[in-house]
Amino acid sequence: MKILIINGPNLNLLGKREPEIYGHQTFEAYFSILKKKYSNINLTYFQSNSEGALIDKIHEVGFSYDGIVMNAGAYTHTSIAIADAIGGVTTPVIEVHISNIHAREAFRHHSYLAAKCVGSIVGLGLVGYNLGIDYFIGKNA
Repeated sequence: MKILIINGPNLNLLGKREPEIYGHQTFEAYFSILKKKYSNINLTYFQSNSEGALIDKIHEVGFSYDGIVMNAGAYTHTSIAIADAIGGVTTPVIEVHISNIHAREAFRHHSYLAAKCVGSIVGLGLVGYNLGIDYFIGKNA
């Protein structure tokens, strides 16, 4: 089984950026925990602040992976292009957000990606990534 985690803009700053919202742990440290927990699957990670790079990665794996767990960051609320990329591939995508986007600024309440994803997990912190991975494992069991 192959699952890719994709993080979008500013998520490279986890552990430093607004720790009251996003916590104190870097994603790289958390990914090490995920790799150990899910050692029986091929789990990879990609992060970019560039919309085009995120789209290119979706295209690259979107016909050969079993699942993508994606936190597109602010592109969630602005990028029809990422939504179209998700809709254009066969690999299912779960949208994840560390914070509860519905309890934040009004512009964060809308997701262009949600309609193209199999589900959304919001507001549960980094555990949302685990839940996304668990979904794909259960679906393919």
